[in-house]
Amino acid sequence: MPLSAVEIGSPFQIRKICGKDDVRNFLKSIGFVEGSNIEVISQMGGNLIVKIKDARVAVSKSMASRIIVS
Repeated sequence: MPLSAVEIGSPFQIRKICGKDDVRNFLKSIGFVEGSNIEVISQMGGNLIVKIKDARVAVSKSMASRIIVS
């Protein structure tokens, strides 16, 4: 399921990152790699605040829809 559709506070693992190479490379550069654990902390103004690798990162809903988790 896409990251944009998960419940706040539940831990997930990144399974796949979809999109063009530049999008995937950008997400990889900020820590979004397959196999990483991720948790949505909150939603603010259409953005998701996520915890990944002991850091908090804000991503847009459109970007979050490209991150497939389970």
